[in-house]
Amino acid sequence: MITRRSLLKASAATGLTLAGSRLTTPAIAQGAKIRLGYVSPQTGPLAGFAESDAYNIKAFLASEAGKNFDVIVKDSQSNPNRAAEVAKSLIVDDEINLMLVGSTPENTNPVATTCEAEGVPVISTMAPWQPWFIGQQGNPADPASWKPFEFAYHYFWGLEDIIAVYTGMWKQLSTNGKVGGLFPNDADGNAWGDPKNGLRPGLDAAGFNLTDPGRYQNLSDDFTAQVNAFKSADVEIATGVVIPPDFTTFWNQARQQGFKPKAVTVAKAILFPQSVETLGDAGNNLSSEVWWSASHPFKSSVTGESSAELAADFTAKTGRPWTQPIGFVHSLFEVAANVMGRVSDPTNAEAIATAIAATDMTTVVGKVAWSGAGLPPFAAKNVCKTPLVGGQWRKKVGGGFDLVIVENAGAPEIPTAGKMEALA
Repeated sequence: MITRRSLLKASAATGLTLAGSRLTTPAIAQGAKIRLGYVSPQTGPLAGFAESDAYNIKAFLASEAGKNFDVIVKDSQSNPNRAAEVAKSLIVDDEINLMLVGSTPENTNPVATTCEAEGVPVISTMAPWQPWFIGQQGNPADPASWKPFEFAYHYFWGLEDIIAVYTGMWKQLSTNGKVGGLFPNDADGNAWGDPKNGLRPGLDAAGFNLTDPGRYQNLSDDFTAQVNAFKSADVEIATGVVIPPDFTTFWNQARQQGFKPKAVTVAKAILFPQSVETLGDAGNNLSSEVWWSASHPFKSSVTGESSAELAADFTAKTGRPWTQPIGFVHSLFEVAANVMGRVSDPTNAEAIATAIAATDMTTVVGKVAWSGAGLPPFAAKNVCKTPLVGGQWRKKVGGGFDLVIVENAGAPEIPTAGKMEALA
């Protein structure tokens, strides 16, 4: 397939400049900056993931490592179709050298798929690797047909890690082991709820029993069916992968309808302090996975800041509490700077992809190296795993909440600050 990228490369190889192209080899030779495309959900229900974008990009461009870069940001509007459209625009109109993307499969997958089709290298994060890798396959239900990617590379944790973290937290409590699952009809929900590759096999192996009442549509206003299913099954633990507005609706309705579990541990919805604060007292002791925090023992390769310093600086400059995406958005630009620093020709997509694959560095979220460690063979080329721990939101005296790490068996280098507590 002839792509815009391959056409530009061919033109540069013959010493020609394609009309309208600003990033041919002659332009680079004259000192043009490397162009990074970045797609994130600036608006819509996933906008919380993008809260630190402006802060992180400004800090990157002001750093020594960022002086040779331009960053072109596009808003996916939390819509997969829109994400694909703006990715294509960054490739065709802005002629980027490298794409960066994060913030759930609804954002990462369409961008990565577009880049793979166009022959443009892309680094993504903030989506579990199974919905990212499997969700982009032509036939997700047929493992024999799955193929590695040439230009798309991803780093984050997987469902096996979240199962270990969640069950580790739940085993600190006295429960009947019955779990209710909230799985929407989207890439995340379908992956987490898949009976073969999702949560169920891992929960079964750990001694827990999952009740799955089926998929629901995002932005639902009625979770009565799910609440009734959980009550009928005598569920004492609720879990799932839920967007923030849906979790607020579910948790308010659950309490109104007399569903009182001992633990509610959900992904995505309560990553952000604002989401928990809107629940008031009902937010106390809700739990979730923790991918990055102010207590993570890592430093930025770009600014030299520790995780604690990065979190404190964000709060000082914005007046808002730190959130988990801060570290991972920051790390995307760390990896980009490292990769492009090892490439002699920023217009050579194949060379950039090769450099990504050879990455071995420590970032503010931990080590990033596409070595295949801890991964099945089919994902080993394109996926890198990062550490995961578990935490609970605890109400602070005077208002607000702290995220307290309570489970770190899979990443003992990240310290705990308390034990799991049952919901009141």
